[in-house]
Amino acid sequence: MNLPDQPSTFRPPTPTERPWWWRTENAAGEEVTVEGDLAGQRFASQADAESWVGEVFGDLAEEGVDAVTLFELERRVYGPMSLHA
Repeated sequence: MNLPDQPSTFRPPTPTERPWWWRTENAAGEEVTVEGDLAGQRFASQADAESWVGEVFGDLAEEGVDAVTLFELERRVYGPMSLHA
């Protein structure tokens, strides 16, 4: 018996469903791994991604992030963008 795919409420969204994501970087441009709610965030739109980073940039900086780069799937959209004034 074949079961239908699980509804989206029971599985994480696929990269195709949420293609926008931020690469978090230190001052040398090396990727920084963040933990907890900051880790692995993906977004359905560029606007959602930009709103999120605007809300949490201080938390990211506390985790050692100096800059972020926005991607749509594997395409770099822009960045690195500094989190410092």
